[in-house]
Amino acid sequence: MQVHERFYIGGEWVAPHGAGTIDVISASSELAIGRVPAAVAEDVDHAVAAARAAFESWSLTPVAERARLLRSISEGLAARAEEVARTITGELGMPLGLSRSIQAGLPVKVLASYADLLATFSFEERIGNSLVVREPVGVVAAITPWNYPLHQVVAKVAAALAAGCTVVLKPSEVAPLSAFVLAEVAHAAGLPRGVFNLISGTGRVAGEALAAHPDVDMVSFTGSTRGGQRVAEVASRTIKRVTLELGGKSASIVLEDADLTKAVRATVNSCFLNSGQTCNALTRLLVPSSRASEATKLAAETAAGFSLGDPFGGKAKLGPVVSGSQRERVRGYIRAGIEEGAELVAGGPEAPPGLAKGYYVRPTVFADVLPPMTIAREEIFGPVLCVMAYEGEDDAARIANGTPYGLAAAVWSADAERAQAMARRLRVGQVDINGGRFNALAPFGGRKQSGNGRELGRFGLEEFLELKSLQL
Repeated sequence: MQVHERFYIGGEWVAPHGAGTIDVISASSELAIGRVPAAVAEDVDHAVAAARAAFESWSLTPVAERARLLRSISEGLAARAEEVARTITGELGMPLGLSRSIQAGLPVKVLASYADLLATFSFEERIGNSLVVREPVGVVAAITPWNYPLHQVVAKVAAALAAGCTVVLKPSEVAPLSAFVLAEVAHAAGLPRGVFNLISGTGRVAGEALAAHPDVDMVSFTGSTRGGQRVAEVASRTIKRVTLELGGKSASIVLEDADLTKAVRATVNSCFLNSGQTCNALTRLLVPSSRASEATKLAAETAAGFSLGDPFGGKAKLGPVVSGSQRERVRGYIRAGIEEGAELVAGGPEAPPGLAKGYYVRPTVFADVLPPMTIAREEIFGPVLCVMAYEGEDDAARIANGTPYGLAAAVWSADAERAQAMARRLRVGQVDINGGRFNALAPFGGRKQSGNGRELGRFGLEEFLELKSLQL
């Protein structure tokens, strides 16, 4: 059991002001595997003060030195990758093999990418008689979710530090343990005191105190749309910058000339990754009405290959969802789909056989899903796929754009130009075309109720910079 009793503030491990603690529960065993302190307002004040005190010096630190430290942190995380993967699999339930490549591997790459980027990024440019400079925004509050607990942290922290900002991090209380590993690595790398600070606690107490704090210049939040609304509301009182990466209801559009088998299998794989707990998961499969029956059969067959089981065992393709409340939420959506008339072709709301412990949900596929249905409009955040038929490409675009979200999508076609033409019609932040791979240097973020701002690459760096014009 991993027990953390102190916060990392001002380059030191310090005792919290309050006595509250939070147990970290394993998604697969339902047992406590860790404990962290619960921050109160005084802890937030302490962390913000440390970040404020460190800001001027860090903002003036040469870019090459910032890059060196980021690379050192990347190498430190790489050395502890197996520990990180096992920790996150314990918290979250992602199968260990996937945790090694995604949960532990991706943060290492993102940190290194920012070290590389600083070698070429220009922080100033001459425009006529003006010198336009890009300066760090200041003290950043990073509030992160539980589904990719270290990646979402690093996507914010690496960019903020590269920009010259100082950071107070509050990870999700559901899966906070890997953030403590990051703090240990940052300390060992020699990051100056107060540049990176870590507190743990609930969104209701610590998160709100950070968002409202007058000495925080920017809040970068990833989480639910409801949580983002609250952060934006609280932060607005001090007119600070806010970036939000929120929910999604992403459509995978299969055009008539596409390889249906490839498209359906890839869509199911995306939908079920991390037990469906991925904001940009492809949860709506849009197919021509003439091929809907065939696509439904393929989706059900693919879903049947997702074996449930112990994420540490090496055989299961799908682990549990993160908590008991999340399990009940997802099962409630499955029941709503049945009640509203969608055809259940795989899975269902019942408990999977042979798994008495763990927050498991059966991989589920619905057919004959109509746009007004709850399961077609709301983010389920579980392994539930909706197969939806369309009549022509205009109808496909209308259905794809017909939710409050605008995070991601996919398009499949034998004609690359046709696929790109459809992609351009979609009001989302990212579109995968014919299985295009994730790119850690491309901008990631959404539109509408999926949020605002972008993460990763130079686009993520620019979110943490302010523009100033010097008229010469």
